[in-house]
Amino acid sequence: MNDQRDQFAELSTVRMCFRDEGDPSGEALLLIMGLSSQLIHWPQEIVDALGERGYRVIRPDNRDSGLTEWKTAPSQYYLAAVARDTIELLDHLGIEQAHVVGASMGGMVAQRLAIDYMPRVLSLCSIMSTPHIAIGMADGDVLQELTKPLPPDRGAAIAQIADLYATIGSKTYADSERERRLALATQAYDRAQHPEGGTRQVTAALIAPDRTGGLQQLTLPALVIHGAEDPLIRIAGGEATHAALANSTYLPLDAMGHDLPAPFLDQIVAGIIENAARATTRV
Repeated sequence: MNDQRDQFAELSTVRMCFRDEGDPSGEALLLIMGLSSQLIHWPQEIVDALGERGYRVIRPDNRDSGLTEWKTAPSQYYLAAVARDTIELLDHLGIEQAHVVGASMGGMVAQRLAIDYMPRVLSLCSIMSTPHIAIGMADGDVLQELTKPLPPDRGAAIAQIADLYATIGSKTYADSERERRLALATQAYDRAQHPEGGTRQVTAALIAPDRTGGLQQLTLPALVIHGAEDPLIRIAGGEATHAALANSTYLPLDAMGHDLPAPFLDQIVAGIIENAARATTRV
């Protein structure tokens, strides 16, 4: 699907699709999404609200997602490579420093980014994530649902994607989110498919080393958001992330699952803005 907001950057390994929205003169704020997810999985309401508050909001399709394409033969990689992609994107855009927000696997990448490229990160927000796969991660059957092949029929495929969103998402808001989940599943299916990409992303998360020690060295402002209804990365992952970060604020949300339900968007945006406001430009 063509969208005029989609732009492309020629990076070392991939041709990365991204969107650059909000205030072009504002502080950069990078949104990194997670497993088998595209940049469209960031609700537009979040992007627009951050832009209205003066931020330049940049959200990429990670390697093996969305409209980002390999420039070389696909091969297995570490989360550090995904973090390096985002740094190359910032370099491409001439951005020296950015606030970094990551969700799910994107939270793991955001953590890696802050550890490996500390001077480039103004603030960190880790949403529904964990410092290590052994902390809070779901059983293998839930992970298998993420990488289950889609049926060839479009309608059945979209239904399977929507069912996955329901399986890992908020149970409290299951009814009110049903239509929204189906619309997102339809948009995601029609925009791009990566049949083998999900397996490489899951593997990257599984083989990633423990980031706890690296997080303990960070002093930047941090915010950790996690839902008590999350069955994919249980809330213990958020608690461990918060415990590792010396300068972090913890925002547990009882009725949130492994998703970003509409009733919480204002609270999430407010938390991101408050955390970013604690940061100062570092040289």
